Amino acid sequence: MLRGKQTWWFDKRPVIIGTGTVVGPDEGEGPLASQFDLVHPVLDMQQKSWEKAERLLLEQASDIALKHANINKQELQFFVGGDLMNQIISNTFAARTIGAPYLGVFGACSTSMESLALASLIVNSGSGQYVLAGTCSHNSTAEKQFRYPTEYGSQKPPTAQYTVTGAGAAVVAAEGDGPVVQCATIGRIVDLGITDPFNMGAAMAPAAVDTIQSHFNDTGRQPKDYDLIVTGDLATVGHTIATDLLARGGVPMDQTVFSDCGLMIYDIQKQKVQAGGSGCGCSAVVTYGHLLKRLKQGELRRILVVATGALLSPLSFQQGESIPCIAHAVAIESQH
Repeated sequence: MLRGKQTWWFDKRPVIIGTGTVVGPDEGEGPLASQFDLVHPVLDMQQKSWEKAERLLLEQASDIALKHANINKQELQFFVGGDLMNQIISNTFAARTIGAPYLGVFGACSTSMESLALASLIVNSGSGQYVLAGTCSHNSTAEKQFRYPTEYGSQKPPTAQYTVTGAGAAVVAAEGDGPVVQCATIGRIVDLGITDPFNMGAAMAPAAVDTIQSHFNDTGRQPKDYDLIVTGDLATVGHTIATDLLARGGVPMDQTVFSDCGLMIYDIQKQKVQAGGSGCGCSAVVTYGHLLKRLKQGELRRILVVATGALLSPLSFQQGESIPCIAHAVAIESQH
């Protein structure tokens, strides 16, 4: 089961039998709009608060994932999820509606792959037959908590990223039809002393590089063994840094194979998203919407998704702490 120092190898090959992706209006104007199951035309989604809108995203994504998996809520053994809000309230409150035994996790923007890795571990060990993994983010909730409310209209530097409004959920099962989760490399904390919350890409890039190198060391694989390697949300700044650090470490990346979810979800030349996308929902909707469709259609055979997270809080930032970061990698491949 454990391969090397940090990688879980899933010999039972857990299957992703159903996914659901729900996004907001900005994501609906991006290049991947047609890949999502539901696009909301307005940010508030007719809810009384931004937080309730974010919760709705996850509830809808979960319902869609269950429908695509052809199972109901009563058949779920566990729900694993988290988000960016204090006390992960979006997932915790959504868990009331979902009704399954709940494991709340926090990995900031790495939560999509953290939850998928844990769901796959539960299924592979025989501790559950159907496990739901999910995460979400909302631009207005994240801005209000970590920076300034969007209504304030504050200026942002070019290094800042734009939090994705979206939720992604996946049902992992012991058997069925769909892409399989082959292995997961669990990241460790990397902190190079960056304190600027408007430069998350630079803070998270070293963590992504550390996990990618650990994955290759543990599995004996190389970049050529994957059709696509994507980081979670490093955007323009972090992706450039990660590419440079990997090359210096003896792992040169072909840019036709190495990409980033924060660069894929928006058209950064036309949309006002600064350096690109971020947030828990970023890698979740790109993976469960766009990438898994490409696997099912045979365009891709094997991918490595390396979701990155900056583990700061408003309190730690106010106290002058640096930003500890982490990345979790999950290898997913076509079943056929």
